[in-house]
Amino acid sequence: MFTLFKPFAMLTVTAMLASTAVATAAAENYPSKPIRMMVGFAPGGSADINARAVSQQLGKDLGATIVVENKGGAGGNLGAQEAKRAAPDGYTMFYATSAVVLAPSLYSSPGFDPYSDFVPVSLTATIPLVLVVNKDVPAQNATDFITWARGQKGKLNYGSSGTGALLHLGGALFAKETGIEGTHIAYKGSAPAVTDLLAGATQFMFLPINEAMPHIKGGGLRALAVTHDKRVALLPQVPTLREVTGKNTMDMGAWQGLMLPKGTPADIVTKVATTLTKTLQNKELTDRLESQGSILLGGTQKQYVDYMRQEGDRWARVIKETGAKAD
Repeated sequence: MFTLFKPFAMLTVTAMLASTAVATAAAENYPSKPIRMMVGFAPGGSADINARAVSQQLGKDLGATIVVENKGGAGGNLGAQEAKRAAPDGYTMFYATSAVVLAPSLYSSPGFDPYSDFVPVSLTATIPLVLVVNKDVPAQNATDFITWARGQKGKLNYGSSGTGALLHLGGALFAKETGIEGTHIAYKGSAPAVTDLLAGATQFMFLPINEAMPHIKGGGLRALAVTHDKRVALLPQVPTLREVTGKNTMDMGAWQGLMLPKGTPADIVTKVATTLTKTLQNKELTDRLESQGSILLGGTQKQYVDYMRQEGDRWARVIKETGAKAD
């Protein structure tokens, strides 16, 4: 009986060794052609800005061309679905955002599972949000704004880049935590939302700091508070919501990270992860991202997964408490 199964066992071992050799060779030759990096949002937004910066340096470090491909829609779900369907060969990367862990709580069928359909590589950066108001709002600081807003029952509107987006959830959480009544207006992207805020159709909004800065500098919007745990270098005079309210429940940021489709060979994942660590230490890149308000993260695969689950659980509670579902 042992003799009968011995040839099969030998063949199995031989096949495993051959498979390992092929995988190792694939990693050694990787990359041998251009790589696409999927972004689930339109060009010009905070995710796209950072994805292009990271991809440019990562491509240099890997010795390949990385082309950013935007596939916006459904709160980032369409881009995630496209990345999920891609061949797991290392030639499709997914520049994921906080949207991936919001999706299971916002949509009944998002079309992907953030924890089982992708291989997390590393976090890249987070971008604090900033509470901004139309320049004609009478309050000059966050404390006065909260007091003023509480007296505007039924009159306040706040915009976002779409129902269920982090900017929507940030506004809903802020209203809940401060006792403000505000009507959420969903737009197809942050750009049209900002246009209406500048025009006075809405009164306040949360924006990633890199998107808000041109309007703050131009005087069209007034920055009242940031959502980081400490003040940020771009707006050192603007307090945190922790300082204003005494609560840390509104610490939040538009975080981002790199993922690969499930099934990508481990050697390729390791090569990408090792290279990305080097990329995120590049001074030119870090200076570029930090000058736009990003805070570099990095870290291990486990730290990425743990962070995702922590964020997923946190926002699931916020979505349940505020009723901010997308469907």
